[in-house]
This record gives sequence, structure tokens and C-alpha cells, in this order.
Amino acid sequence: AAEGPAPVLRTERFGALREDGLADQRLEGWFDALKFGFHDAKADPADVARYAESYALDGRVLTAVYDDAERPGVWDPAVPVATYATMQNTLNVGGGVLLPAHLVAAVTVRPTHRRRGILRQLMTEDLNHAADDGLALAALTASEATIYGRFGFGPAAFTRSVQVDVGGRFGLQLPAAEDLGLDGGTVEVADPDSLAVLAPEVFARFHAGTPGSVGRQASYAQVASGRWRPGRPEPDNALRAAVYYGRAGSAEGYVCYKFAGWDSSPRTVKVVDLVAAGPAAYLGLWKYLGSIDLVERADFHAAPVEDPLPWALTDARGYQVKGEEDVLWLRVPAPEAALQARSYAADGSVSFDIDDPLGLAGGRWRLTSSGGEAAVEPLGPGAAADVRLAVEALGSLYLGGVGAHTLAAAGRIAGEPEAIRQLDRLMALPERPYCITHF
Repeated sequence: AAEGPAPVLRTERFGALREDGLADQRLEGWFDALKFGFHDAKADPADVARYAESYALDGRVLTAVYDDAERPGVWDPAVPVATYATMQNTLNVGGGVLLPAHLVAAVTVRPTHRRRGILRQLMTEDLNHAADDGLALAALTASEATIYGRFGFGPAAFTRSVQVDVGGRFGLQLPAAEDLGLDGGTVEVADPDSLAVLAPEVFARFHAGTPGSVGRQASYAQVASGRWRPGRPEPDNALRAAVYYGRAGSAEGYVCYKFAGWDSSPRTVKVVDLVAAGPAAYLGLWKYLGSIDLVERADFHAAPVEDPLPWALTDARGYQVKGEEDVLWLRVPAPEAALQARSYAADGSVSFDIDDPLGLAGGRWRLTSSGGEAAVEPLGPGAAADVRLAVEALGSLYLGGVGAHTLAAAGRIAGEPEAIRQLDRLMALPERPYCITHF
């Protein structure tokens, strides 16, 4: 866009609901800007009230940047030129620890106002506030992979998009089924509406036992129950659901899915959400998907990177990985608090020099692990460090989703080989992080 006069920018922060329980009058313009930024259809004003109630349950704080310069023909000045939102939820950092995290969402800047420092100012101020509030971690899900590294975020957890042949070649190996107790569990078709209550309960069990998992916002239960379509708060009558019940009769997993249509070739069901509190529930739900008549393939966009399903199939070639996505990006504003919060599988010590362009986590630190816990102490400016890394590399390392040796080979960490191996031993976790929450 051609350069115009310097914009007169104004920033406002607000909640989705006013004190009287009605949607804030700024919310409709905020949604117009958000939908524009993500190339979605304009939000129906009637939908905004439903979004407002959901956002209020999430505790979201919304930020809008307005350009008050008067120019004829310009879009309604009540529509902000930039949007930003934050909320808090928990992140499973391993060892059964659910750590409060600062979640960043809904980041847009209008194309006409890019490269004017708007996002940098919003992000810098927000991360400083999060650090002042004592939050050790910030997180986001990125629509573009090139934006957030400069703000100190690194990709930390990944999922895969898979296609599974659920036709005649589908089957689970009997030893795997018997060892997991699948013979004692059952799957029942459910009314999707029941998942409004059941889905959060099952997810809470998954969340508590899955490193890398992030607590979910209120809209997830609405979508799983068919009360909302993905992307719009209106009923989804095409949604189907099934629930896995363990031997004790409690719900331990669910899947909701949709038929892709008779014109799909091969005939396909698309998994909208699949949450399992354990491996028996996970394989049990896949056994159900493999038994649906008139269907030859199941598409799932949020499979774990270390997926047990192909190893349990009688024909693993019926499982195809179509892509991998960096779901969760982490930023460490407070290294001492963040590193002491997670668990450690090995004992030892390593010192590191963190480079942070925003000045939040920069400095030299020593981590000493013993008995699964760690002590972290700051070192003086003149102290030697075993390894040097940027703060975004620390975010990628934090959950064990990538090894220090891999980042060192990519030039993201510097240090002697033994120091890199020591950092690998300390930061490794028994399980790869797995996040199925977008925000």
C-alpha cells in the first residue's frame, strides 16, 4: 500500500462482556477485523453475543488498535487496524504438573498498517505484563511460522495429519488389544449433545496425563456437542459421536466425526475431535472408526507424532502421514520459574547463556537437577556458560519436543559436544509432547 500520513493510533483493552452481561459494543468491530485478518466471512451480529459469552468464560482480554485519522472512504473507524487477545490456562509440563500459562491469540494487523511496529509494541508490552504477573510461560498457536521467532517463541509440540484405511485391510493385532484390556472396554454411539458435559470431563483426564497439553477454551465443548460448527456458533446436524467406556464403566474417551459425503473417493469420515485418556480408549475408538459401514478411510488432523496406532494395526501400510504441524509455540519470560516447574529424568548440571532481544529472560543461568527436580540460579555477567542459545530455542527445548543435539546441528545452540549431550540428557522427557488444543 502507498505510504500515507502517519496514523493516529489508539489502543483499547476490554473484556467481551460488559458489567450488565451484554456484549461490549466494541466487540462487533473487533470481530470484523479478526475475520478480515483470517480471510473468514464477516461475523453475523447475532453470533457476536454467543462469542462474547464464550470469551467471557475463557477470561479473554481483548486488545484493539484504532486508526483515528480521518480519510474519506476508509473502512469504519470502529473496526480496529489490529487485534490481539490473551487468556490464561494450564500447560502440562510433565511429571503431573499443570503450570499456568499466558496464552496469546487472535493476532492480526491490517495490511495497510504493517511494518509500523504495531505488533512489536503489543507483544512486548503484553509479555512484560505476563512476566510482571509471575507467569513463567507464554504460548500461542501460529498461523504463520515466520512471525513469532523474533518475539522469542519456538515451536515446542507437533501433531500429524493422517489418513487411515478403515476398509477391509483395517484390523488391530490381538496381542495389543488384549494387553490393553480392550476386551473389557466398550464403545457406544452417543448423542453429540451429551458431550457438552462429557467432553470437558474426558479432556481433563487427558490433559492431566499428557505432557504438552494445554487446557481448552469453552468453545471446544460447543463444537464437540454439535451445538457449534467449527468457526460459527450454529448447530452442526451432520456431527456424529461415540464414547469409549472402560471396564469400570466410566467414560475414558470420545470421538466426534462427520461423513465427507457420497461424492468423496474413497468414502471418508473426517475426525473433528478425538480425545482419549489412555491407550485403551485411543485404540478402542479407532476400532470403532474401523467398523463403520460404507466407509473406506478416516482422516485425522491431530494425531500424535509418536502414534501407537500404526504399531497396533495388522497392516501398518494402511496408515499414511500426510503432513506435520507445529501446534504449540512456547516463550519463556522467566527461566528460573519455568525450569524449576518441570520434571527431569536425569541428574546433573549445565549452565547456559540466553539471548533475549526483548530483555525478559536474557542472562546466564545454571540448572542443577537431582531426583527429578531442578534448582536454577542466576550467574554473574562474567561467568562462563556451557552452552549459548536464543530464548526461542529454549522454548522449543522446554517440553522435550526436540533434542539439544538437533538444535545444535541446526546452529540454534552453541557449545562443546559434551555440554550439548548433557543438556540433551537433562531436558529429555519420557514422552513426546502432544497438544490437541488450538487457541
